[in-house]
Amino acid sequence: MRAKKNLLVIAVGLALMQGQLVNAQQAAATGPLEKPDESKTVLFDAVIVTATKREANIYQVPVAISAFSAETIERQGIADLTDIGKFVPNMNVTGFSAGHTSSVNAFIRGIGLQDHLITTDPGVGVYVDGVYLGRQVGQNWSLANINRVEVLRGPQGTLYGRNSIGGAINIITTQPGEKEEGRASFTLGTRGRVNSDVYMNGKLNDTVAASFTGAYTKRGGIGKFVNLDTNREVGESEDFAGRLAVKWQANDDFSLLVAVDANDGNGGLRPYTTLIDELPNGALFQAGFRNSDVAANPFDNNTGQADQAKTTNSASGVSLTADYAFNENVSAKLIFSDRHSEYEAGLDDDSLFENFITFPEVGEADQTSVELQISGTYERWDFITGLYYFEEDGFARQDNTVFTGFPGNDLLKQDTESKAIYTNVGFHVTDQLRLSAGLRYTEDDKKAGFNINDSLIDATGQRDWNQVSWDVSATYDINEYMSTYATIQNGYQSGQFPPRPFCLFGFIDFTQPGNVSTPNCFQANDNVTATNYEIGLKGEPFSFLSMSIALFLTDYKDLPYQVSSTTSGGFDTRNIIVDQQSTGVEWEGTLWLSENFLVHSTAGYINVDVDDPTAVAPLTPKYTASLSPEYTWRMGVDGKLSLRADYSFRDGMHGEPTADPGRFTRIKSRSLTNLNVTYVPENESWTLALYGTNIFDKRYDNARLNTGDYVLQILSNDASEFGVRFTKYFGR
Repeated sequence: MRAKKNLLVIAVGLALMQGQLVNAQQAAATGPLEKPDESKTVLFDAVIVTATKREANIYQVPVAISAFSAETIERQGIADLTDIGKFVPNMNVTGFSAGHTSSVNAFIRGIGLQDHLITTDPGVGVYVDGVYLGRQVGQNWSLANINRVEVLRGPQGTLYGRNSIGGAINIITTQPGEKEEGRASFTLGTRGRVNSDVYMNGKLNDTVAASFTGAYTKRGGIGKFVNLDTNREVGESEDFAGRLAVKWQANDDFSLLVAVDANDGNGGLRPYTTLIDELPNGALFQAGFRNSDVAANPFDNNTGQADQAKTTNSASGVSLTADYAFNENVSAKLIFSDRHSEYEAGLDDDSLFENFITFPEVGEADQTSVELQISGTYERWDFITGLYYFEEDGFARQDNTVFTGFPGNDLLKQDTESKAIYTNVGFHVTDQLRLSAGLRYTEDDKKAGFNINDSLIDATGQRDWNQVSWDVSATYDINEYMSTYATIQNGYQSGQFPPRPFCLFGFIDFTQPGNVSTPNCFQANDNVTATNYEIGLKGEPFSFLSMSIALFLTDYKDLPYQVSSTTSGGFDTRNIIVDQQSTGVEWEGTLWLSENFLVHSTAGYINVDVDDPTAVAPLTPKYTASLSPEYTWRMGVDGKLSLRADYSFRDGMHGEPTADPGRFTRIKSRSLTNLNVTYVPENESWTLALYGTNIFDKRYDNARLNTGDYVLQILSNDASEFGVRFTKYFGR
């Protein structure tokens, strides 16, 4: 409901911005990048990022970072964060949570989380204009109004807080009034693809500016619900999204930005199938079911439960950002945000027509965050310091579940409060050498509860944690175009209560409160700490090459690996605690082979050692790579034509934290190829593109999970797609 109200508020922005669209002067559209003439010694365009919460050239930031500008996103045909994950070294994105097509589960350098329930926290933080998004469902953001996306690899605990032990993803939108411009785009393609979006940005008067973004995305399914009388398809999706931002520039020293956003999506259950014959001692096999009882085409679904075919999600939020400059050297920023998200989904785990194992689910979460930053410079010094507060409450409820033929229900809930204070100080020892150090102190408190079968079991738990995180780094400018850095980064994540503690059936005691003995298995683990040692080299060693390379070693202590089973009275998920050491190397570069021909490439290698001899890092490919050649034909007065291919590789990996081949959870490697042909007419304000994604129609596993009774084989949802995209620009 809140999402729909915010969508109505956002729609008002369309009327406010119409005058800007009508009055915008037409200009040439932004097309494929052009390499300057070598003889003029003009370098690559400077890339400015805010990875350290201050603007800086990407070469001067002591962090391994990949940055995607709006132009890059358009040329690569990137639609969402899942696509981003295909082109970042040592990054892998899955998205299965509760059968949704809209969730984003990012893994960076072997750290991430496949789950979505309220008691779990991701290891990779996602931020939009400085606001942390606490839940994964609904995070597959439309990138229609994006200035850039930054992917920071490695622990970012000092500046970003408790849930960035693997890395952080920054989504930065274009500020109202930053550019007087607009854009309208329409996409039509196979698999029922229909996309349209509009973006407008301009000044309403001398002190007030506004921007508006509206987007509609729709894609058909990849399979059928064989036994249901429904028009819905497996894997289909439809989403409405909008964002309105208004900025008041009161004077040169003070500005106030208010933004409201909302999205509302629905779709079909994500594709998956169930392996039964592989576990002859499992409950499904023992009940007489076989692999022949699930759909013959694994992308179809044999469920007989209509309430399992549909998924929905919605989210809405409001944020307020106030900037004040005390003087030319010291400024303050206040960021306030309030967000709500909800979803409806669930899984018919058995993939059968019979209602034998099924888990319909609904969930909600509310979060509020406040951050105060003070930053400044003095001679050779620079600093940023801040206070941070975050609270979240939410639940996940499963009604009318069926487990091995028996009905049930359960309710999981949690309240979280987090407080932190941090500072980071830099000092330019010389014009070439900058040293920096940071500290962050965090306190977390969680109260959780799990209720089974209308209070047959009602367990509660509470725990608090505190941690000091730190980092030190050095950046040295070798020359005007090259720099090197060394850093030691420390990260922290609070402990977690188990998300599906059906192990509580082993602690029943009707003489105790909640009918469970104390202590029991509904206990939160210790906090996780990460220490990363990293060196890197960035810049332009030649006028035709831009590159970055990083080598790292990261130690994780008390890291939780999720393990699920169906042998404790329900679908039980608990954490095993390990220490993990990851070592690796990452490369990213752009090479101009001629004035018209460039090649962008990424490569990653990671080796993970776990102190448990039977455990491995889940969903972590050892090798990742991408290769993106782009050639532009210049046709004089007729404009230019660009051909771009994007190849992405992810090595084989394990769907759960074990390498035992007898568990059938090994995931094969995959290679995906996209093509884009873009025409940019001379002195016009539009572009036309033909695109193909996954052009060879590679079908692959997204994840695998062995419960002991069956194996869930989670399938990809990005079958091949071909289409045309038209974009009209205003005011450029």
